[in-house]
Amino acid sequence: MCGIAGVVTTGRPIVDRSIVARHLADALSHRGPDGEGLWTSDADDVLLVHRRLAIIDLGPDGAQPMATPDGRHHLVFNGEVYNYRDLRLELEARDERFVTSSDTEVLLRLLARDGTAALARVRGMFALGWWDAAERALVLALS
Repeated sequence: MCGIAGVVTTGRPIVDRSIVARHLADALSHRGPDGEGLWTSDADDVLLVHRRLAIIDLGPDGAQPMATPDGRHHLVFNGEVYNYRDLRLELEARDERFVTSSDTEVLLRLLARDGTAALARVRGMFALGWWDAAERALVLALS
């Protein structure tokens, strides 16, 4: 399984952001040999780290942290959404367009569109961290 981690501060930048990111990524290295990614907010007060074990979308398109095209929503995700194909079809019927074949993108678009209530429709085994930059809110969820 992948590994996820993050840091959110209130009102101040993360001190030594690159060092913190490196320590988090290194601590999770055993969780994901297929890649690593990190994202920091413009104000350097939010950091999301992901170590990848590629299972569904094996190419680089499934890399995380993943963001919506407008940059408002960011997601780190560990696990699998079993019904992501059905959820994707529902979202496509609502004019969502996808650029990957990953369950991560489906989950991200679902959360961005419907908020936390959407989690009740997700079937799977997962942990996630979802940052909404406009609301300045972090949602952590575990199934």
